[in-house]
Amino acid sequence: MLFIVGAILGDTFFLRLATEALIFGGLAMSVDLLLGIVGLLSLGQALYFGFGAYLSAVVLKEISPSFLLAIGIVALASLVLGWVASFIALRSKGVYFALITFGLAQVAAKVVYNTRSLGASDGMMGVPILQIWTPFGSLDAGQPGTFFVITFLTIGGLYALLKYFLTTPMGSLWHAIRSNEDRLPYIGYKSKGPKQVAFVLAAVVASVSGALYPMLRGFVSPELMFFSVSGNAVVTVVLGGVGTLIGPILGSVLLTSFKSIIGTWTVHHHIVIGIIFVVIVVSAPKGLAGLFVRRFSKIRSPEGGE
Repeated sequence: MLFIVGAILGDTFFLRLATEALIFGGLAMSVDLLLGIVGLLSLGQALYFGFGAYLSAVVLKEISPSFLLAIGIVALASLVLGWVASFIALRSKGVYFALITFGLAQVAAKVVYNTRSLGASDGMMGVPILQIWTPFGSLDAGQPGTFFVITFLTIGGLYALLKYFLTTPMGSLWHAIRSNEDRLPYIGYKSKGPKQVAFVLAAVVASVSGALYPMLRGFVSPELMFFSVSGNAVVTVVLGGVGTLIGPILGSVLLTSFKSIIGTWTVHHHIVIGIIFVVIVVSAPKGLAGLFVRRFSKIRSPEGGE
């Protein structure tokens, strides 16, 4: 809807807003994979989002302004980073797991904040505008509408990947872990392997989403690794619907729109957004996705027959 409005009005504000909502929706999907599917609350997904953003900016500035090269390097590097971090984070459960992920993100943010080669507190600027090659011709990523479509396809690909995993035996094990991890050995499985796969996959999804950020904004900053980014992702998941994967996208669109649009009306927009968030959570405990499913079911079955 934001894209359609922006395209009709020719307003780049709505087009960029829609693109940003998708990017942060990808981050929220990674949180939902851990929280809603496996039952692991991560408070440090901003670590991977910021890592992907910085690595993408470095590749585009220092190596080559290539979209596929940046995404490929970020995906492979985040695979390794997530694998290493999983040995640290998955040594604990519950609130301790959340605190460890939070601590890892804080350490990484502080390191980036004090690294001059990465721009320190000022961040990295001057990320070049991409010309993306396709079999049908070159695409100018500097055009807001074009880059929205590219982002839509990229985040859509990540969504399809996660949905595919949920149809596999691995996805069944994730649900089993969330239901009752202690009983998993009784059916012949250990929980460590499936949890590690989910952790690494969530890191890749968050990093690839973050890789799109400097392509949109032309810069990156240490704030992308701060706790506020991880916290907003958790709020987005709760708002959209925990365990639905599509819910985080809906929540991200709503939250990003509220921040940008309400923020132009009043400096106290956080109060307004907080009130709206409380109202939505109270009226729709299963989030926006659950609300839409319930409304759709009522339309299909007015008398509750189906």
